[in-house]
Amino acid sequence: MKVGAFNPSKSAIKIFTFDEGGVKVPYTCTQCNEAWCMMVCPVGAITLNTETGAKVVTEARCVGCKVCTIACPFGTINYNSDKGVVTKCDLCNGTPACVEVCPTNALTYVDADNLNSDRMQSHAEKSHASAGEVAYKTL
Repeated sequence: MKVGAFNPSKSAIKIFTFDEGGVKVPYTCTQCNEAWCMMVCPVGAITLNTETGAKVVTEARCVGCKVCTIACPFGTINYNSDKGVVTKCDLCNGTPACVEVCPTNALTYVDADNLNSDRMQSHAEKSHASAGEVAYKTL
């Protein structure tokens, strides 16, 4: 997804702050298998790119109703008021540009089939529990 300018407010990458500012974690669209955004779109503006697995917004079809922004459990679909449509990560046709240009390697792109989310969840819960915090829970 390109917006034509450096403008963090229009980025498909959001920053979640844990521990009241102590830890910042980038996140973006997870390209869900059961993509609620795609299911609720009344005009079919969000479709599956079968080559990349990305759920892609067709701007010419989007009416800007924002129903998909409400349906997304992760909050990774955004309304672009300049264009009157929603935007989300489209994986840049399978080669996410954000990963390639990230100067600190904070971003990576991995195939969801190779992602061990149970192990990651367990580690996050242990980290928060050891700090005396409420453990993070997924939706």
